[in-house]
Amino acid sequence: MKRRYLLGLIVVPLALLLLSFIRNAEKKPMQPNIVWITSEDNSKHYMKLFDENGVSTPHIESLAAHGLIFNRAFSNSPVCSVARSTMISGSYAPRLGTQYHRKLEKVPMPDSHNMFPAYLQKAGYYTTNNSKEDYNFIKGDEVWNESSKKASWKNRKEGQPFFHVSNIGISHEGSMHFSEEEMMQKGTKTHENSFKVQPNHPDTKIFRYTNAYYRDKIVEMDTKVGQIVSELKKDGLLENTFIFYFGDHGGVLPGSKGYLYETGLHVPMVVHIPEKYKHLIDMKAGSTVNGFISFIDLAPTVLNLAGIKVPEGMDGKPFLGKGVSASEVNKRDEVFSYADRFDEKYDLVRAVRKGKYKYIRSYEPFNIDGLMNNYRFNQLAYKEWQLLYEQRKLNNLQSAFFEKRSPEMLFDIEADPFETTNLAKDPTYKKVLKLMREKLDKWQTDMPDLSFFPEFYLMEHAFKNPSLFGQKHKQDILKYKQVADLSLKDFSKVKDKLTSSLLAEDPLERNWALITCCCLGKEAKDLEKLVRTIAINDFEHMNRVRAAEFLAITGLENPEEVMTNTLYQSQKPAEALLILNTIVLMQSKLYGYEFDIEYSKLSQKVQEDIQVKRRLTYLQVI
Repeated sequence: MKRRYLLGLIVVPLALLLLSFIRNAEKKPMQPNIVWITSEDNSKHYMKLFDENGVSTPHIESLAAHGLIFNRAFSNSPVCSVARSTMISGSYAPRLGTQYHRKLEKVPMPDSHNMFPAYLQKAGYYTTNNSKEDYNFIKGDEVWNESSKKASWKNRKEGQPFFHVSNIGISHEGSMHFSEEEMMQKGTKTHENSFKVQPNHPDTKIFRYTNAYYRDKIVEMDTKVGQIVSELKKDGLLENTFIFYFGDHGGVLPGSKGYLYETGLHVPMVVHIPEKYKHLIDMKAGSTVNGFISFIDLAPTVLNLAGIKVPEGMDGKPFLGKGVSASEVNKRDEVFSYADRFDEKYDLVRAVRKGKYKYIRSYEPFNIDGLMNNYRFNQLAYKEWQLLYEQRKLNNLQSAFFEKRSPEMLFDIEADPFETTNLAKDPTYKKVLKLMREKLDKWQTDMPDLSFFPEFYLMEHAFKNPSLFGQKHKQDILKYKQVADLSLKDFSKVKDKLTSSLLAEDPLERNWALITCCCLGKEAKDLEKLVRTIAINDFEHMNRVRAAEFLAITGLENPEEVMTNTLYQSQKPAEALLILNTIVLMQSKLYGYEFDIEYSKLSQKVQEDIQVKRRLTYLQVI
């Protein structure tokens, strides 16, 4: 009896202790909650927290007072689906085949890793997204517990940690699609003379109104941020929850979204540090972080905060959490970015920023920035900018958007924040240019960069496993890049190499040789005879089109017949879209060629493609 009594004295307190432990565990999750609040189409340039030319955003500023301000946070792409594909994978889009916006075909995740919320789910997190996805990947069922306009952390199990994404679309590009009549009827809360118009924009009534209206939308967006934070506070979650606020890429004023300039890439970012998890952060609340971070780093950071091992297949690295020091993060000083197809508009541009310097490599610099993009040019400011250019009412700086770019551009961002003065040909910066060029080259070849294959080719040959395709074709990519880089040298020094590539058996090598000829323009006139032969006889459609493009750029031949006939022969929508991109360029004010496209002669597959229809609508074919 005595032994039973003594046993009871031991067992009962142990049971009470265990019960207390279970209850405490239910009250305090072992892992922190993590919330992302993303606002659409916001660069840092329009918020006073980051730039004196911006407006006050008190709710975001309040988050910053209890967290960290990231002064140098960047989207790796200046457009939504590519930026979000980068975020969800933690990897560079040109390596995984997700660099095109909008996707003509989705691709699978690589064998190396999954979309990062899947790892959170596996570790016990409740994952929700409200509600925009816009990935260029094929999504698995294990990514979100719920992804909808009703998705919320509130439906999780008691005590279950959660990862939640709230997307705010108030400041999206579409909000700028107002008419002149609406502009005259609606005033703005932001005074039209309370800010400076950036130097490459015309300072007109329309541009000032658009600036002011956009700032109003940012203030409205900030109010929504406050509502989400208030809901977390109401639910007693602030002390357990990391809150990330950031823009999903750059802003919507002309020349921002869709372009690798700072206004398209440099985003605002603030992270609220919860009281119960401040021990995970090697920085004090209220601090400013000057180290460079980008969207490839977001997935690894969330996983690290949750105590989950970061998969080796991710390209990014954590900037918060266990094992991450403030000094190391603040020493980070470089970021890479990419621009390919945006809707129906093709281009191929890569960039690296290191410290105060920014290097932009345009592989098709004859594709002007201001090439028509139907959705973008719904904005009055874009329309006016183009009209003023055509009327020759712009200065050289403002006109540059509608003219050929240099294949290499180098900017000192601290001295020239809007990238108006190209230092690439200044001998003072010769060493800087060489360093930046080498950094970008290494990054592209190490990935490797799949965009050295045209999109229609990747769809046929690579999209079942893009990253594996890239590894198998690293040498081909290097070869094409080397041909492309001939455009950076004097023609007299590369004529023989370029001639050899124009005669190569590999049709893609011929293609890059023709693109290089287009870059060199009149310098490469000596190759006219060979290029004319390609325009007539090459069995690859795009090679004939590129040959005709070179002859048109140099003023040697009207490209209409070759390009339209080749368009009629194409059975591939993505190929036809690329041909149409060249036709739109040839018809622009810069070249002024005329085309008469007969809709009935297009293949049915081509006629049905939504992006092709945008080009045909603009060309008044349909």
